[in-house]
Amino acid sequence: MNKLKNIISLVLSIAAVSGARILTYQDAISIALKESYTIKSFEQNKEAMEWAYFYRKAEFKPRLDVGLFAPAWNESVIPVQQANGLPVYNSFGSMQFGGELAFTYMLPTGGNLALSSRLYRDDLSTSLAAQNYSVLSTTKAYSRLAISFNQPIFNKNEKKENLQQAKYYYDRSTNRFTRGQLDIIYEVTRGFYALYRATREVEITDEKLKNAEEAYRIAEIKAQNGRIPEVDVLITRVDLARSQAVVSESSNNLEREKDSFKQLIGLALDEEIQIVTDLQYDTFAIDMERSIQSALQNRLELDEAKLDIELQKIELDRAERFSALKGNISAFYDVTGLSTIESNSSRALFESSFDNFIDRRPNRGITLSISYPIADWGRGSAQEQHERAILNDYELNFDNIRTNIVREVRDVVRSVEEAKNRLTIHEQNQQVSEMTYDISRKRFENGDINSQELALEQERLAESQIAYLDAFITYQLQVADLKRKTLWDFEEKHSYLNEIIN
Repeated sequence: MNKLKNIISLVLSIAAVSGARILTYQDAISIALKESYTIKSFEQNKEAMEWAYFYRKAEFKPRLDVGLFAPAWNESVIPVQQANGLPVYNSFGSMQFGGELAFTYMLPTGGNLALSSRLYRDDLSTSLAAQNYSVLSTTKAYSRLAISFNQPIFNKNEKKENLQQAKYYYDRSTNRFTRGQLDIIYEVTRGFYALYRATREVEITDEKLKNAEEAYRIAEIKAQNGRIPEVDVLITRVDLARSQAVVSESSNNLEREKDSFKQLIGLALDEEIQIVTDLQYDTFAIDMERSIQSALQNRLELDEAKLDIELQKIELDRAERFSALKGNISAFYDVTGLSTIESNSSRALFESSFDNFIDRRPNRGITLSISYPIADWGRGSAQEQHERAILNDYELNFDNIRTNIVREVRDVVRSVEEAKNRLTIHEQNQQVSEMTYDISRKRFENGDINSQELALEQERLAESQIAYLDAFITYQLQVADLKRKTLWDFEEKHSYLNEIIN
């Protein structure tokens, strides 16, 4: 334990001197859940679905539209047919200034009720080819007030259907966002311990190098005193060179792991980092039935599969309506006025057009339209069967996902137990290797063993340290995978999903 504390203190001291950013495991998780490319991509997808849902909700709200044409000008040649001769071509010009305003109220039934008005002044002119291109001109004002109604019948409320579909898409994107967070946490866990392994490899190879340097120093002294042959010195020198090469390789590997980890959590590649952790671990009891129950209650893949089924039911319903009876009721009523005086005053012209509301009969109408495809030669049926087959596939997929979840949980529970047993064995083996190496080094100093035997013990110590490190990392990853697949924290005994959502 004291040796481990010394290593952590050394890492902190080096980081402080070099200005490196010190990261714990929780620090890395927090950064990745805010800055990583993966989480940002999930956030953008979720935001897109959220805005699509808001759009469908807004379709039930009224809207107010305004349009202005100031001006709308055009001049063109118009053919005029003559009863007893060839057509003549008059030039026609129009300059309009005005606009329109429309208020549309969306009915809960999927129809709409609209109020609209249109006002404009029109300066008209024409050049008469049959009269030596003499010019006639006039100014008119046009005004219109209208109310209209439109309602589909014999059909499903498509606005509500679109809203429900958008809600399903939004819920699915929310589930994928949360599941993405769980996957990111696991990937960061893997990346963190891969970086930690590379860091510990550097420490282990440094320790091995120091042992090799010490063995070489002792061998030289003993050779000078004639206590060992020169070949033993050469062996320790070769072992020293090999250890130096391994240190260089492990240092380069550490830098590669740092770059991969920084990209994973969303840090700049040129930012220097150091991670801090220890090899302490906790063991806990795992209830297989509790694991399966928690996974089946909380795994988001099941919710996503249910949403896929509901979305496909909408598509099937649309396909079934392809050959169904359709109808629509529409009605309108408006009053239109045209100016009846000659004037250049816009006010006078519009007042005249308003007075014309009373004199002119209103425009009105109502239409009931019904359509039914008597024969479509199998189009509707084929589309319906197509969507139904997809729905059946989604339902099969739901059952398969459920089976996969049970299998995955059973497998990961066993894997955690296996990893814990291996970790205990390698921990004991490392302790034995450390004691054995200390004894062998003293025996080498006393001349009881040669340099080859000492080098062998050095290699065994390094192998046991690496084996313990791998067993520790495997255990930690299996525990993280257990949380991800059961969504239950067996150490704290609470739902892991609530911890992520909150």
